[in-house]
Amino acid sequence: MPSSRIAGLGHFLPSRVVTNDDMRQWMDTSDEWITQRSGIRERRWVEGDVGAAELAEHAARQALAQAGVEPSQLDLILFSTLSPDLNFPGSSCLLQARLGIPGVATLDLRNQCTGFIYGLATADAFIRSGMMRRILVVGSEVHSTGLDRSTRGRDVTVLFGDGAGAAVVTAAESGDSARLLDHELHADGRYAEILMVEAPASRLNPRLTAEMMEQGRHYPKMDGKAVFKHAVERLPEVIRSILARNGYGLDDVALLVPHQANMRINEMVARQLGFPGEKVVHNIQKYGNTTAASIPIALHEAVEEGRVKKGDLVVLAAFGAGLTWGATLVRW
Repeated sequence: MPSSRIAGLGHFLPSRVVTNDDMRQWMDTSDEWITQRSGIRERRWVEGDVGAAELAEHAARQALAQAGVEPSQLDLILFSTLSPDLNFPGSSCLLQARLGIPGVATLDLRNQCTGFIYGLATADAFIRSGMMRRILVVGSEVHSTGLDRSTRGRDVTVLFGDGAGAAVVTAAESGDSARLLDHELHADGRYAEILMVEAPASRLNPRLTAEMMEQGRHYPKMDGKAVFKHAVERLPEVIRSILARNGYGLDDVALLVPHQANMRINEMVARQLGFPGEKVVHNIQKYGNTTAASIPIALHEAVEEGRVKKGDLVVLAAFGAGLTWGATLVRW
């Protein structure tokens, strides 16, 4: 059975930096208030009319170049996002057009913060089946244009940033130990409404009204305490599980790359696992929560900084809206 590997990585961030102090122009907040609760000091936001597919193109071209793969050689584009350019069609089609490769298959994944993990698992499955050999997996988000920039929306708005990350997943070469080893995916829709955007929605008729907008129902809402509680339970659980079923322990792991939702969540997860802080990647302080883009951005930065070396065992883990959570085990 064929196996797959990450052959190239890329990421892209808008140039506009929005600091915690900048947030004070829109809402009642402070740098201390935001930093204490999330660890975030700044984030990147787009300027003008920029969508998720445009950010994704920059990250994708970087990943393709690193992999030595031409866009025309791709068999599939997997695009994970909760902030698509349009309600339909999907952003994967828009990215395909931007890359100039008509005819290449595309697929959008709507698994929010866990989207990149689901994307890697899907790519791996296609390659293992023998159906495909080169797949572009993208996570890209433009949150800033859909946030409530008032004190009412403060608890959510201060957390989110824009950005894109990409990986080219290819069939592994004979004799190369680099592999996507395993994936573990979960969801629990009973808690869907603790983190959601309610409107517009097909279950509402009409889907969106002026009254809904006055009430802020078209903005993200979150029960922060509930999300925190689930995250610090599910993330250690799935990390332990994927390691155990592959015969590894935490001592075998060179680096943990968690989704960047909240520094406090990741610090607590590391403490619960007894995992040393220097082996955990954090960049939320610079970029905020970039949802599906956060893991590929963090992984690419870690590789660029020399924190990941050939032969290292790396764990990627995420938790997000849905609720969804999962982990991928990688031999670099």
